[in-house]
Amino acid sequence: MVSSRKLRAFKNWMKSQHVECSDALDVVVTTNSSAVSVRALCDLNVGDLVATIPKESCLTVKTSGARQMIEESELEGILALAVVIMYERSLGPLSPWFGYLQLIPYSEPIPLLWSLSQIDSLLAGTELHKIVKDDKALIYEDWKECIEPLLTSVSLQLKAEHFGVKEYLAAKSLIASRSFEIDDYHGCGMVPLADLFNHKTGAEDVHFTSSYAELNNDADNENYGNDKTHSGGECLQRSDLESSHSELDDDAHSDKHGNDDNEPTKVNSRDESISGSYSEFSSASEDDLTVLEMIMVKKVEAGAEVFNTYGSLGNAALLHRYGFAEPDNQYDIVNLDLELVLQWSSSRFSHRYSRRRLSLWRKLDYSGCVSQNSEYFEISFDGEPQVELLILLYIILLPEEVFAELDLAVTITSGFENSEGFNLSKKDIVLFREGVESSNNMLLTDGVCVALSGLADIRESLYGSNHLEDDIKTLNYCCLVKEPKIYYSLVLRISERRILEKLRCYASAGAIMQTKGGKTRKRAKFE
Repeated sequence: MVSSRKLRAFKNWMKSQHVECSDALDVVVTTNSSAVSVRALCDLNVGDLVATIPKESCLTVKTSGARQMIEESELEGILALAVVIMYERSLGPLSPWFGYLQLIPYSEPIPLLWSLSQIDSLLAGTELHKIVKDDKALIYEDWKECIEPLLTSVSLQLKAEHFGVKEYLAAKSLIASRSFEIDDYHGCGMVPLADLFNHKTGAEDVHFTSSYAELNNDADNENYGNDKTHSGGECLQRSDLESSHSELDDDAHSDKHGNDDNEPTKVNSRDESISGSYSEFSSASEDDLTVLEMIMVKKVEAGAEVFNTYGSLGNAALLHRYGFAEPDNQYDIVNLDLELVLQWSSSRFSHRYSRRRLSLWRKLDYSGCVSQNSEYFEISFDGEPQVELLILLYIILLPEEVFAELDLAVTITSGFENSEGFNLSKKDIVLFREGVESSNNMLLTDGVCVALSGLADIRESLYGSNHLEDDIKTLNYCCLVKEPKIYYSLVLRISERRILEKLRCYASAGAIMQTKGGKTRKRAKFE
C-alpha cells in the first residue's frame, strides 16, 4: 500500500537523482485503491517534454552494486536483473535506489505468484492455465541452478532471506510488469517514474524515448520501437510487447541464464565491488551520458490521468504480465491447439486418417503458429479463424478419391514449388499456396462450418461445466478491490468465451452463405 509519506520520499529521491518531472504533472495516490497514478495539472500538448530521466538513475545490471557478482557468475538478461532487484532490496536504506524501491510494491499480483490451487480454479480453460504452471516450474529450476549457488558462496556472504524462491518470484513479477528496454549497453532495467504511468489500451499519451538517437542515428539503434517521437529519439518500450500466443511465452528461458534471442549481449566493463561501489557513468560509454525523455504524443486536458500503453495486448498477455485485464479488449484472441484439431478429427475418422491429411497439409507448406513446441491457430477478436486452420479442415474433409488424387499430384510436383496454385478441375477444388490472394469463402464448405462449431464446443469445454452466462453473473457481483484475482480471471474467461461465440456465428454465417451460393458453384459434398 502506497502512503503519502512514501510518495514524498520518492519525490525527494527523484530530485537527488536529477530525475526531472514537469510541474505540469502530478504523481498522486488514488484514494480508493492506494495505487499511484499520474495526472495533468494543466493542459498538455503534443510534443511537450514532461520528464527527463538520467540513465544512471535507472536500476540495471550496469548501475547496481551487484554488477561484479553477476558478471562473475555469468548471469545475464532477465535473470540477472532479478538478482539486481533482490540485492538492492537486501541493502535496505543503504541502497541508492531505496527511495524508489520503497514506493513500488513488493510484488505485482500476476498469476505467476498465485497458488497452484488458484491457478487451477481461476484460469482453467484459459490461454494462461498451462503457461503459468509451466512458468512456475521453470522459474524454480532457474533459481535452483543459478541463484542458490550464490548463497553457498562464502566470499559473497549473501543472506538466504533476501534471495529465496519467494524473493525471486517477487522480483520476476516486477520485471514482467515494470521493466523497460533501455539501450544496448544497459539492456533491460527498471526506470523510475516511467513505470508509474498506468496502461490503457489504445490510449497512449506519452512516449518514453532515448535522446541518444539524436547523437547517433544509425540503423543499429532502432531496436526498441517501430516509430519515432517528435524529438527524433528512439521509442522506449516495455519489455517483450508482442501480441500473440508466443508473446505469452517470452518469459520462458532459452538457456540456463534466462536469455532469449532479443536480449542484449553482455558487455564487459570495469569491475565493481559487491559491497556497494556503483558505476561512474561519465567514463563508461557515450550511451551512458544520455537521458531518457518523456514526450507527449496526445493532448491531455488538465485534471485527466496521463496514460502510457504497454502495447497492443490481449487480456491473456495483460493478465500474465501486468496482473489485470480489460473488458471488450479488441486485441483479444483465442488459440486452438493443433492437437485439439487432431483430437476432433480422430473422433470422426481414424488416427491414421487424420495424420495422412495433416501430412498433405504440411506438404503444401502450411503450418500454424508455433511457440515452445506447441502449434496452434489464432481466432481473432471478431471470431475469424486463421486461414491455415480452414485449409487444414478442408483437406481433412476431402473425399478419399479427391484426397488421393491431390496427394499424388503434390508428391509429383514436390509441393508446388514452381506453381502458384493447383486446380483439380474435375472436382472444382482449388487449393492455393500460402500468400496467394484468395477468398476464405471457397473453404467454408458445409463440413468445414460444422467442424468449426465442433471445435468451438471442444475448446469451451475446457472451462468446465458452467456457462458463459454464469461467468457474467459472477463478474457482476464480484468486487474488483476485494477480489482482483477472481475479477480479472473472469474478465479473461468471458472475453475468450465470447470469441468462441463469434466463431460459431462465423461458421453459421458461412453455412448460410454456402446454401445461398450453391446454385452458382459446385461444392464437394462431405459425409
